[in-house]
Amino acid sequence: MEQRGGTEQAVGAVRRVGERALLVELPGTAEVTALYGWLRERRDAGALGEVAELVPAARTVLLDGVADVEAVARLLRTARPTAVEADRGSLLEVPTVYDGADLAEVAALWEVSEEAAVRIHTGPEYVVAFCGFAPGFGYLTGLPARYEVPRRATPRSSVPVGSVALAGPYTGVYPHPSPGGWQLIGRTALPLWDTGREPPALLAPGVRVRFSAVRA
Repeated sequence: MEQRGGTEQAVGAVRRVGERALLVELPGTAEVTALYGWLRERRDAGALGEVAELVPAARTVLLDGVADVEAVARLLRTARPTAVEADRGSLLEVPTVYDGADLAEVAALWEVSEEAAVRIHTGPEYVVAFCGFAPGFGYLTGLPARYEVPRRATPRSSVPVGSVALAGPYTGVYPHPSPGGWQLIGRTALPLWDTGREPPALLAPGVRVRFSAVRA
């Protein structure tokens, strides 16, 4: 991986979970993303031994199916991952029609026009920090902190499939129709979840994402 500089981060508490799992506690999503990338590189290189699964969340990374728990725990306690180590995943482009029901409200929160809000959202390259809420739903980071928006005061009972939405520091795309309280800014026809595909989810931890504005 090309190194472009970055701040080294010490990991937090490393806790044993059962006989063959370790849970690493971290300050936030940026540290989770960096550690997840660091662990993937070392697992691919064989430096971790047998590890069945790496599962990132908002403030933790779970290592499951660890053959040598003590050795991996010692390695984790000396780990110093950097932010650039999150940049190794594949790149997915998400064509998006920016006509969401909350686009005007988001633009007002950002104190810009709707057109400028679209430019702001399509500017960064995002990365899937972790998945949850529903199968195929990825929590994407990359939008600058000044553009964080609150969840809606009253969640919707049904959000259409493909809705592109914001909440707090995250961007998400609803892979299924479901209730939700995120701010809807657009929609995509890209099928993010397909049980006939392997793997069924397009969004997985480490995948990099670009949103592009398209016409309806």
